[in-house]
Amino acid sequence: MPIDFISYNRISAYQLMWILVMFDLPTETKLQRKRYTEFRKFLIQDGFSMFQFSIYVRNCASRENTKVHIDRIKKCLPVEGKICIITITEKQFNDILLFEKRKETPSLPASIQLEFF
Repeated sequence: MPIDFISYNRISAYQLMWILVMFDLPTETKLQRKRYTEFRKFLIQDGFSMFQFSIYVRNCASRENTKVHIDRIKKCLPVEGKICIITITEKQFNDILLFEKRKETPSLPASIQLEFF
């Protein structure tokens, strides 16, 4: 059955989601540093990118997809420290103001939206 392009709705900036993972993990002992490194590597392997130190972000195609990644994070939480997970829409993420040395920096590039026909 052919796709009706008139009724086809593109994914909006309110449907695309971002996951922000912020963490403060202890690194005083060798074991704590190992756990910190393992958690950070897990985030990177799951498609997260460093936004700032101890803040990692990942773009997801839907709210359902964010739940999958959040469930993965929950299974890999270190035994010590604090971890905060926030989900926001693409629109909210694009409204973030970034400053460096009191000067506003360029916005982050928009996420890539893939379309399959």
